[in-house]
Amino acid sequence: MNFGGTVRLNRMGVCIIIGACCLLVLYINSNGMESLKTEPGKNTGSVNLKSLLVAAVEVAIKGGKEIAAVRNKSNNGERSKGKTKEGVNDPVTKADYNSHCVMYYSFIHSFPKIKVISEEGIKEDDCKILSHLEDNSDGTDNLSPLDDQFVPAEDVTVWIDPLDATKEFTENQLQYVTTMVCVAVKGNPIIGVIHKPFDAQTFWAWEDKSLSDNLKIFEAEESSGIRIIMSMSHPGLAKNISEQAFGKYLKIIPAAGAGYKSLEVVSRHVDAYLHMTEIKKWDICAGNAIINALGGKMTTLSNEVLDYSSEDTVNTKGVLATMEKHEFYLEKLKPFKL
Repeated sequence: MNFGGTVRLNRMGVCIIIGACCLLVLYINSNGMESLKTEPGKNTGSVNLKSLLVAAVEVAIKGGKEIAAVRNKSNNGERSKGKTKEGVNDPVTKADYNSHCVMYYSFIHSFPKIKVISEEGIKEDDCKILSHLEDNSDGTDNLSPLDDQFVPAEDVTVWIDPLDATKEFTENQLQYVTTMVCVAVKGNPIIGVIHKPFDAQTFWAWEDKSLSDNLKIFEAEESSGIRIIMSMSHPGLAKNISEQAFGKYLKIIPAAGAGYKSLEVVSRHVDAYLHMTEIKKWDICAGNAIINALGGKMTTLSNEVLDYSSEDTVNTKGVLATMEKHEFYLEKLKPFKL
């Protein structure tokens, strides 16, 4: 029995099959090449912390320029938000709004997948001044040797304070004024930026990675007593409690602006920063990140680590920040804590 036979191939069919195979190979290869060209993390729901730091420095400086520009005008547009729980006027100015518009919407447009929280809430349509990030690394030159680090975008919360110490800004006490940006990952403050627009200084830290050149491990200054910095406009119970806890060894340094106070701790001009009334997290997150990066601590008065997730914007448990002997101060304050 003969099972042999002849198979006749249709030339047109063969051409169609070969053409389809070629197209399939080209498609697979082109997709593979595109995936190689795509920046790691792009369109995958992740974000580069190095890029966030560069952006944070840029927007902090830009916000500071808006503040300085308003300061040079005769009318700063001051109005009152009302009074704090301590009965102190809580002002807001054009500088707050202009700085917010530049800082907040720069982040929103460049990093649309992350949560960004700002002290001010002005809508984009109401902003007279807007800006976009320019990938400007001024002030972060020593980041170049660092590797990129990608984290899930859903884990990131950025906290912005467009103008810290507004009251003092209106009173021309400009040494206390700062703009601040903090990047928190799963509630942990990883990156902190504090910019002093009237001193033209920018301080930043990326925990376990790098620091700005003007930050270092400062030596503790010699002092005959315990120097505690606290709010001069709404100290709450902090002054009375500190006097009871530390007695004749206490030296109180009144100041404004949480960013300013945090930097005073870092520079060892004071031994501790104490706050006993409620405080917003955009006020303390950047300072917390910088203090952590330099080996210090910022906690509640119950020694709880502060959580900078986006669920709650207010800390009601007090703040203690130190570069050393943190437990000593907590123990002294323990009988009087909130």
